[in-house]
Amino acid sequence: MNIRPATSDELPDVLRLYAQPAFDDGAVLDDLSARRLFARFADYPDYTLYVAEDNGVIVGSFVMLVMINLGHMGSPSAIVEDVVVDPSLQGRGIGKELMQAAIAHAREKGCYKLVLSSNARRVKAHAFYDSLGFERHGVSFHVNLKRPA
Repeated sequence: MNIRPATSDELPDVLRLYAQPAFDDGAVLDDLSARRLFARFADYPDYTLYVAEDNGVIVGSFVMLVMINLGHMGSPSAIVEDVVVDPSLQGRGIGKELMQAAIAHAREKGCYKLVLSSNARRVKAHAFYDSLGFERHGVSFHVNLKRPA
């Protein structure tokens, strides 16, 4: 398996992964919108969509942002989002390889931490992250900006 930065031509494969019921349940961007947003990744110094490719097929993906910080003595931190594996291949170690790649990349960048969030209902995902050595830390808060105030 090869884990590497995605190309714009692979966006349909990534969107297919996002369409699964446990992720976006079929509600995904159209190709043109996805390509426009993907092009904006270049606006950020270190924001990358990664894919896991196995025998020419995209089987998993994640996005990682490495942020610079003024705190923590200038050490950067990393945020992982949109971790997804083809549902027919879950439980075969692909997610583990994706997260190991994310951790390795964050270490290479000198990050003092790597964080991710997971919906409170995704108990199976939490067990997966626990098994990889992620620690539950603090409390996460969010404001739904799509709902009227």
